[in-house]
Amino acid sequence: MDETWQAELREFLAIPSVSADPAHAEEVHRAGEWVCDFIRRAGGTAELTPFGERELALGEIPASGGADGKPTVLFYGHFDVQPPAPLDEWQSEPFELTVRDEWAYARGIADDKGQLWMLLKGAEQLAAANALPVNIRFACDGEEEIGGHTIVDYLAQDERGADVAVIFDGLMLRRDVPVFDLATRGLIAFDVKVRTGERDLHSGMYGGVAMNAIHVLMRLFATVLAGPDGRLSEPLRQGIAAPTDEELAQWATLAPGAEELAGQGAQPLDAKAADEFYLRTWAEPSADVNGILGGKPGLRNTTLSVFASGEFTIRLAPGQDVETIGLAAEKLLREAAPEGAEVEIRWEGAPPGLVRPDAPAVQVALDAFERAVGVRPLLVRTGGTLPIVPALADRGIPTILTGFAVPESNIHSPNERMLVEYFGKGVATARELLLEFAKL
Repeated sequence: MDETWQAELREFLAIPSVSADPAHAEEVHRAGEWVCDFIRRAGGTAELTPFGERELALGEIPASGGADGKPTVLFYGHFDVQPPAPLDEWQSEPFELTVRDEWAYARGIADDKGQLWMLLKGAEQLAAANALPVNIRFACDGEEEIGGHTIVDYLAQDERGADVAVIFDGLMLRRDVPVFDLATRGLIAFDVKVRTGERDLHSGMYGGVAMNAIHVLMRLFATVLAGPDGRLSEPLRQGIAAPTDEELAQWATLAPGAEELAGQGAQPLDAKAADEFYLRTWAEPSADVNGILGGKPGLRNTTLSVFASGEFTIRLAPGQDVETIGLAAEKLLREAAPEGAEVEIRWEGAPPGLVRPDAPAVQVALDAFERAVGVRPLLVRTGGTLPIVPALADRGIPTILTGFAVPESNIHSPNERMLVEYFGKGVATARELLLEFAKL
C-alpha cells in the first residue's frame, strides 16, 4: 500500500468515532470534519452541516472544465464506527492502522472508513489530473451504526438530486467475487400486547374455562407466520417484485443453500427451504417472532396468565409497501383475537429498495468494475434493510451498492480487517466508475 495512502488512512482510522457512545460525540464530529477537509483538499467545497439533531458531511467537486451539462454522481458513506469492545480480543490497537501479512487491521477499516476513503481518493485523483468528467456530490453521515435516519430525511428534502449514487459499504461474496446488491428488504416491527382478565388465576380452578393471554398471543402470531410451504399468506404477499431471469440465473451459480444453512449451524424451515435459500432471503417476505413475555419463565408454576406481550418482524420483499402490509398484518391479528381479549398493536417500518438490473447506471457500472477488477460483479440482493436505498429510489436515483470487504473481514468484531490489495483496486474502481458515468 502506498505510503501516502497509509498516512491518510491512519489519520482517519485513529479517530475513535463511536456513535453508540455519547462520550465520543466530539470524535464523531472530528471524523466528519476529516471527510470535509479531504474534499476541500481535492479541490471541492464541503461543510459539516447540522441537519436535525445530527450533522452531515456535505460537499461537492465539479467536473473538470465546468459543471454544466455533466452527469452528477452522489457518493455516500458513513464515518462512524462500531465500539471496539471486547478490547482484549484485539491483536493490535483498534484505532491504530496495522498491516500484518496481506491484511490491514483497524476498527472502521472495512465498515466504512476504509471503503469511504476509496471513493474520496478516486475522486481526488481524477480532479488532480483535470480528468473528472462528472460532478460529484458527497453526503456522508456519522450515525449509520446506530440506525440513524438523518441521511434519509436529508434526501427527502434535497432538490438537486443525482443521476446515480454509489455506496462502498458492502462485502464481496468471497475473495475476488464482487457483487452489486440491487435490492434490500424492508422491515416492519410489531409490538403486540394481550390482556384476557383482571388478574392471573389458579390453572387448576380456572384452566380450560378462562382465557390464557399467552395462548391468545400464540394464536395471533400463528396467523402471520409462514405456512408449511415456507410462504406467508396471500394478504402479506401483495406487491412482490419478482426477480428477473438474469438475476435467477446468477443466483443459481452461488453456493448451495444447504451449505449456507449448515455453515451457520441452522436447520432448514421445511423441505424446500435450502433449494429456495436465495429466493426466500432476497426476494420473498418473511416473518419472525423476536420475543415473547408472559407468565413466569424458568419457574414451574400452575398459573393461568392474563397478560402477555411479544414482538415480531416482517421483512418486506422488494416492491412491497409498508402501509399495505402493516395494515394487512394488523387485520389478521385482530381477526384471530377471541371475543373478550384486549389486544394492543403498534408497528412501524422501513420500506424495501430495488434497482432494476437493466438500469443504464447498473450496466455501465458493471463495465467499469470489470475493467478495474478483472471480474464482472454478480447481481444479487441482500435480505437486510438499508433505508438509504429506498430513499434514493424515491428520488429516482439508482444506487450501486457494493464493496471490497470479504466475509473474513470481521466486521463489527475484534480485529476488523481488509485485504491490502483491495485498496488499490477500490480506488481504481472508483475512478473507472466516475469515467464510465460520463455516459449517463
